[in-house]
Amino acid sequence: MHSKHVFSALLAAALLVPFAPAKAQEKYPARPIELIVPWGPGGGADILGRKIGKMLEPIVKVSMPVINAPGATGQTGLNKMLAGAADGYTISIMTGDTFGTLAGKAPKWKLEDIVPIAVMIRTPSGFFVKEGGDFKTWADVEKAAKTKPLKVAITGFGSPDEYTVKYYAKKGLKLIGVPFAKPGERYTSILGGHADLLYEQPGDVKGYLANKQMRPVLLFIPKRDPKYPDTVASGELGDKIFLPQMRMIVVKAGTPPDRIKVLSDALAQVSKSQEYADYLKDQLGDDDSFLPAAEAKKFLENELAELKKYSK
Repeated sequence: MHSKHVFSALLAAALLVPFAPAKAQEKYPARPIELIVPWGPGGGADILGRKIGKMLEPIVKVSMPVINAPGATGQTGLNKMLAGAADGYTISIMTGDTFGTLAGKAPKWKLEDIVPIAVMIRTPSGFFVKEGGDFKTWADVEKAAKTKPLKVAITGFGSPDEYTVKYYAKKGLKLIGVPFAKPGERYTSILGGHADLLYEQPGDVKGYLANKQMRPVLLFIPKRDPKYPDTVASGELGDKIFLPQMRMIVVKAGTPPDRIKVLSDALAQVSKSQEYADYLKDQLGDDDSFLPAAEAKKFLENELAELKKYSK
């Protein structure tokens, strides 16, 4: 009887304890998503960040403030993202410049640190000169660079820009890469005489091209581009160095797969819009630039293998 009374008392006490409801899983996204742009305002990465943020907001139904964090060939912004939680509430633009640092001797980050959500734009790069300056053609540049050093404005050390400059330096041209972290300063460096050449993409300097302030003298593509019939292609010269600029959206590794899917599906929806097509046309990007998450990782692995080839 004693045991029976004890059991009854315990049961009664247990019934008095309220059951804690199971914690409801947070619907994602439930608050603003920070979009880090690891370059200063006005450049191609900033244009993409603000365009994508604006287009994603009505799809994911939260605001997407753009945070510029320039420095160290884009690694300052990358580190800011990697220092945060892997929860999908901090995403980042990554450019080919930052990605190129992986091919260096002692990279400060690993491909496994990130998950690419989508590649948004791919576009060819080239060497540009001041309109009305000493150089009219690539042949003029080659002739001068064999006798005296020429400064080339680049995004930073360890970038595809620097690999390209060093590629031609190995061929006997006295080209020296000079980093400019701020896009605007880099673009105008050849106009103010701070550099002789600019390594850039046509879409990023289209305003200067339209105003006849600068012109391309060499594009790093296999064949001559009909849009620039007077500009030689590196492939024509037997220089098979093709390191196109790419800009993608990435998150920190460890971000829940379901949240990655939400972002990936939203960007895929963006890629099908006329506004995105107009953006690619305006930035002179490849029509087939977009790569979803499922394809982006393999693409980056192949690009890294190519970059390592040139970094040697």
